[in-house]
Amino acid sequence: MDTLRVGGGKRLQGQVKVSGAKNAVLKLMAASLLANGTCIIRNVPRLRDVDTMVGVLRGVGAEVQWLDEHILSIDPTHGLSHEPPEQLVKDMRASIQVMGPLLTRLGKVKMFQPGGCVIGQRPIDLHLKGFQSLGAEIAEEHGYVFIQAKGLHGAEVHLDFPSVGATENIMAAAIFARGTTIIRNAAREPEIIEQQNFLNRLGAKIRGAGTDQIKIEGIEKFQEKEIDYSVIPDRIEAGTYIIAAAMTQGDILVQDLIPEHVEPLFAKLQEAGATLEVSLEEVRI
Repeated sequence: MDTLRVGGGKRLQGQVKVSGAKNAVLKLMAASLLANGTCIIRNVPRLRDVDTMVGVLRGVGAEVQWLDEHILSIDPTHGLSHEPPEQLVKDMRASIQVMGPLLTRLGKVKMFQPGGCVIGQRPIDLHLKGFQSLGAEIAEEHGYVFIQAKGLHGAEVHLDFPSVGATENIMAAAIFARGTTIIRNAAREPEIIEQQNFLNRLGAKIRGAGTDQIKIEGIEKFQEKEIDYSVIPDRIEAGTYIIAAAMTQGDILVQDLIPEHVEPLFAKLQEAGATLEVSLEEVRI
């Protein structure tokens, strides 16, 4: 469905539950390629981008199954390819998040690069500079980027701007690097904290997510284990419901959200005269 028609002019009422965060789950799915066992991921939203990422993971050799409507099982332990499917990479920019995990696990990646080939003008460049700082060698030809490393090492990486995707990819690439990696001017979004929590559950040693400096202590490998992880709620979806209620002078109970992720929105709505009742995992407006 590419078009939605909304019949407005009504006061919105009722209750609604917030879905899992798309911008978090896509990155966790990519990070699961690092696991030494099966990852069960819960609260997964059923979206086109999620289905595309499922295709990317299967395309590199991971076993991916839907256990339920919103529960994914990902097992990357039966041999992975270093080359994600070109068409799926073209379909979704977030597929570049598999670069860091594949580089870490296999020592090489060959990937079609979205957004053209002019170095210095693409979102992918911050990712590549980070990999180079860790010791990777990079070549580009015919729209593809080739990344390889005989062994990554810790480094200080200063991002030109706090890119969420680059921060996450560098975090993943640094997990098994020799020594300590520090990412400066790191992105601070809740999705970065989510990535840290997920990787630490796998066995990584990362701290500082949520600040502009993240420290990764390199380890030798992850122990073999299965993890069960639930994705954070989508703050953008939550904010959309809250704003819709305020605009229509409605009465909506928004459930299954993390209030601190939308506190700036609360402040602005209260300045505008809206009344909000906030509790641990829900808000009424």
